Amino acid sequence: MERVILHSDLNNCYASIECLRRPELRGKPVAVGGDEKQRKGIVLAKNEIAKSCGVKTGETLWTARAKCPQLQVVPPDFSLYVKFCKAVRELYYQYTDQIEPFGLDEAWLDVTGSRRLFGTGEEIAQSIRRRVKEEMGVTVSVGVSFNKVFAKLGSDMKKPDAVTVITSEDYREKVWPLPVDNLLFVGRAGGKKLRRHGIDTIGDLARSDLRTLELWFGKNGALLHRFANGQDNSRVMKMGQQHPVKSISNGSTAPRDLVNRYEVRMMFLALAESVAERLREGGFLAGGVQIEVKDSDFKCIQRQTTLICPTNISGELTDIAMELFCANYDFEKPVRALSLRTYNLREEGEWIQTGLMRDQIAAERMERLERTVDSLRSRYGRRCVMRAAFLCDPEIGALDPKAQHIIFPEGRF
Repeated sequence: MERVILHSDLNNCYASIECLRRPELRGKPVAVGGDEKQRKGIVLAKNEIAKSCGVKTGETLWTARAKCPQLQVVPPDFSLYVKFCKAVRELYYQYTDQIEPFGLDEAWLDVTGSRRLFGTGEEIAQSIRRRVKEEMGVTVSVGVSFNKVFAKLGSDMKKPDAVTVITSEDYREKVWPLPVDNLLFVGRAGGKKLRRHGIDTIGDLARSDLRTLELWFGKNGALLHRFANGQDNSRVMKMGQQHPVKSISNGSTAPRDLVNRYEVRMMFLALAESVAERLREGGFLAGGVQIEVKDSDFKCIQRQTTLICPTNISGELTDIAMELFCANYDFEKPVRALSLRTYNLREEGEWIQTGLMRDQIAAERMERLERTVDSLRSRYGRRCVMRAAFLCDPEIGALDPKAQHIIFPEGRF
């Protein structure tokens, strides 16, 4: 029996929620933007009116205002967005318990077993679309297909407030003419790579030789070839199930351009405290560390290393991040933003080989200390215990990367 998969995407989620709770914004161009005083002044989301003026997600607020002088900019309220999206998923739950979130405002639904109760996949999608609009006050676009990849593609094809059906009989006519970077997990960089090899559309990718794609792109080439040909058998997770955690990371724009290693270390220390605490909360040790450095011209470099001794201690993560930074960055330009990512996660209690150069007793003592600090902060707030080093740099010390942590979809090829 062929599956029926929906992908529901809340249209302009953050901006739509803000317009819903602030009636005075309706009918005006609206953008949800970061804090310009903290140098995070970019467009996080925009409504359809702002979009029609050329405003784009990710651009700076000053360029957005140049395009749209009447633009109304409001600060983000992520706790509200999380609560709202949770309420929308509760509505989905009335149709199926197989609901898999994809980021905050998108989700797949497997309604294969729901058709006897609620009708065809298209009828279920239309019912969801109408109910979200009437009961929640926002609109969704819903894709209906026989797999997750094409359902996601369908929800992107018509916006806002629309349903698009892609079947196993017509996907070649509907999907193959589309640009290749419309396919799930093909981003801007991946699209450029494919076009350099003459692959411009999803159809070009589907008709390409599999072995050649594997030679050019490794396992990603084979995966995308299957996606383009509708060969996605991945299941929709049930409500409450989660994918295994593969990495834990935090990044932030610095409150000012960083011009020396001392300032960079303070920034990495703030990020490492957040990442280490989240590792301990999840019961993980990091087996690898990756850093990303963005300079004042917005150019980025990434470097990573595998750890001999997995760790969840902030000081050790900071030292590793600084080793990578010092070996690869010469301050030709000041540093604007940093991120710290841990991967190859190991579960606590798993047998782990210790390194000869590591003082294991001291490391265990430091981990106990950091867990004690975790407990105090959870009870009395994050400011109840602070590193003395942050008192020497109050701007960086005031950062709270853990509180700013937002879950986004997986990266793209």
